[in-house]
Amino acid sequence: MTEPLTFTIEQFYKNINQKKLTGGKCLTCGKIHLPPRPLCDNCLSTQFKWVELPRKGTLLTYTIIHVAPSQFQKMTPYAVGIIQLEHNVNLPGIIKDTPLDKIKVGMPLEVELEEAPQSQHWPQWPRYYFKPA
Repeated sequence: MTEPLTFTIEQFYKNINQKKLTGGKCLTCGKIHLPPRPLCDNCLSTQFKWVELPRKGTLLTYTIIHVAPSQFQKMTPYAVGIIQLEHNVNLPGIIKDTPLDKIKVGMPLEVELEEAPQSQHWPQWPRYYFKPA
């Protein structure tokens, strides 16, 4: 199977559908981009390769959402945070499976991959979320 050459958010979600958390690694300077992009913001290279990323990280920051868009309204209140993976790669996402008052900056979290719900209209992409590690 040939590795896809498109470094887009669409391909990122296709990789998630295959149960792979991936980023685009610049072949010139080595920086890993997440979300992937076609141009390195460090050295301006356009040469990348897909690399699989670890699923465990540390919570850098978070917020509690009380007023949400209609497609997420049933989840309120819920937490959204940013975790840091290896190589200083940061990933934003929803935090699940832990009481909101137990969420703390610095706590270990892991990325869980799931299929897109068929009942929703937007987005129809597979999803990821964070849960306690």
